[in-house]
Amino acid sequence: MTQAQDDNQSRESDYSRTTVRDRQGMRTGYTTGSCAAAAAKAAVTTLLTGQPTGDVTIHLPVGQDAAFHIHRCEWVDDQRVLCSVIKDGGDDPDATHGAEICVTVSRAPDQSGLKITGGPGVGTVTRPGTGIEVGEPAVTRVPRRMMAESVSAAAQSAGLDAEAGFVAQVAVTGGEEIALKTTNARLGVLGGISILGSTGVVQPFSTAAWRASVHLAVDVAATNGLDHVVLSTGTRSEEYSRRHLDLPDMAYIEAGIFSGPSMKRCVMRNIQRATHVGMVGKFSKMAMGYFVTHVAGNQVDTNFLAELAAECGATPEVQEEIRSASSARHFQEIAQANDLMQVIPIMCQMVCDESRKLLGDDAGSLIVDSMCFDFDGALLGWASTSPDGIPMVTGASAGDDG
Repeated sequence: MTQAQDDNQSRESDYSRTTVRDRQGMRTGYTTGSCAAAAAKAAVTTLLTGQPTGDVTIHLPVGQDAAFHIHRCEWVDDQRVLCSVIKDGGDDPDATHGAEICVTVSRAPDQSGLKITGGPGVGTVTRPGTGIEVGEPAVTRVPRRMMAESVSAAAQSAGLDAEAGFVAQVAVTGGEEIALKTTNARLGVLGGISILGSTGVVQPFSTAAWRASVHLAVDVAATNGLDHVVLSTGTRSEEYSRRHLDLPDMAYIEAGIFSGPSMKRCVMRNIQRATHVGMVGKFSKMAMGYFVTHVAGNQVDTNFLAELAAECGATPEVQEEIRSASSARHFQEIAQANDLMQVIPIMCQMVCDESRKLLGDDAGSLIVDSMCFDFDGALLGWASTSPDGIPMVTGASAGDDG
């Protein structure tokens, strides 16, 4: 066995012990905030007792206790101890799964309670809107509280006052590289990942966490004075939209399946313009008024697509072919082969109309646009609730109907 294989096996052993399974047999996991709290408690325990710590138990915000294995426990010098936990997200897809969350603790007799600082791999907040002061390490409110409570518990167990002073530096091994897989940079969190988690637990495929991240992205854009955001259904459509829209990086928000909730957030935060960008599959659902567009929640309705094609002159034979289409991409191929691509601008207009209908009286002055791309990035059609069209910088005229 190579050293790398040995390290990987050791990490799997470390974090697999911290997870349980839900009723469907899916593995739940723990947040980076929980890992940081456990590492902090272990470091304080070792610092005060002089004995290495192998396992710790912390109390989670959801009201349950959780045991963590300590991956590393070592003295940095005679006044500082570093402990780490390998983060396990369970069966939730997460860029931070397997990351080593490190906390180095030292005594601070001249202060009360815990001061948290950022180390390598933990991002620094550079813009307002995240709920963390600019210049502070990206450790959110609940993880800060969890760390403070865990450190206080360790201090009391060693016979110290609950308010004994400590400094905890949080670091993440390889955090700078992990952050490249996240949206931190566009939120103004630079140099590493964020230490997150409001419950301490990661539920498998957590849509609540996804929705919360979308809301945060809208909040950051609004706080920094942006009045136009782009709500993409996926990474590729966002990439394609950048060729046509001249907006700051922070304006591009991967709303994913949460097109509806993200629009409502825009209204709440007084954003003036929201541009939906996506491909035929998601747009066909949104055109029907479905604004939580997970594939498992509602399939592409080929009968609806056939009706749209009929409005554009599709023969009965072509309509039947569309009804039998295996996917939205297949529908697009049929439409292209039969010179029916005018169906796409119609669909885009329906996306705008259904958006305004969803928002109702709360829509206010929000302008809603839509831009539909093919799988190679060609802009197939667009529409807007503004008579002036979309302020595109390349491609066709912004006032055209697509």
